[in-house]
Amino acid sequence: MARKTNKTKKPTSRSAAQSAVKKKWSGSKAAARPSARKTPSARKAVKSKARTTAAKSSVKKPARPKQRIAVSHHREEDFKADGLRAYAQYRDLGISDATHGLAQAHVIRLQGPCNPDEVSKLHYHDVEFQMVYVLKGWVKTYMDGQGETLMKQGSAWTQPPKIKHMILDYSDDVELLEVILPAEFKTVELKA
Repeated sequence: MARKTNKTKKPTSRSAAQSAVKKKWSGSKAAARPSARKTPSARKAVKSKARTTAAKSSVKKPARPKQRIAVSHHREEDFKADGLRAYAQYRDLGISDATHGLAQAHVIRLQGPCNPDEVSKLHYHDVEFQMVYVLKGWVKTYMDGQGETLMKQGSAWTQPPKIKHMILDYSDDVELLEVILPAEFKTVELKA
């Protein structure tokens, strides 16, 4: 007499295997679902949750003004010493105006030679997003939790909101592209 076994035959093709997996998992989900019959109090709870979710999704954020195109071509006269750092020149790329303050982008030239007494001050920015890309030269930074890092031409990094950081040194020819959200933000200098 031949014995029956519970072994299932292995699928012979990839599509058969995928069908078998779908069948297996869809069956276990159905078994895990509670009964379709609900008590009146359970139905009320589900309806209440649905109303709360609908109310949350119907609250609309105020519409931002429509963004416009910003085009900025390199001109030496656009580099100004009117930014956050006294030892730097900034070339505004017009992103703040075009986005109505949503973001800011500028090219920064740090003026050499580096003076650590002026430059190396621990601080943070109250921002939502900050990214820096090295266009030319190099810059040595310190970021809390990261330590010292040498960033060279082609290097990029993000600085999470309110991360403590400082510039330690830089080359005389360094140029950085910095993108920050929002355009207006607070900088807090800390005691080292």
